Amino acid sequence: MEIKKIKETCLYVTDLERSRRFYNGKLGLPVIGEVKDRHIFFRAGESVLLCFLPEASKKGGTLPPHYGSGQLHLAFEVSRDDYDGWKRTVEEAGIAVEQEYDWGRGFLSFYFRDPDQHLLEVVMEGMWEKS
Repeated sequence: MEIKKIKETCLYVTDLERSRRFYNGKLGLPVIGEVKDRHIFFRAGESVLLCFLPEASKKGGTLPPHYGSGQLHLAFEVSRDDYDGWKRTVEEAGIAVEQEYDWGRGFLSFYFRDPDQHLLEVVMEGMWEKS
């Protein structure tokens, strides 16, 4: 048995509308679900980015409660051909690129922050592939 991939990941945010303006408005991720005053979900390729208000998700209910805080990290994978375009998109949206890193073997990534100071990364496809 083998796990195929992480299907969704979660960030805890302080303002759902601000997260919508950032992830949908600036990065272009489609909104695929939302519950007022609780969460908003975005499509990121084949994955899903879940943005929850922490106090709302901490209560639980239909699903088990969960909660988190602090500056979390996630990476978006893009094709090598799209890498420079994504960097331009981020910069043209007025988002500061905090750092670009050369991982060797021809792989680059760059880092930037969302409005809640989560560290986001855009990484070239293939960097973590099995050998």
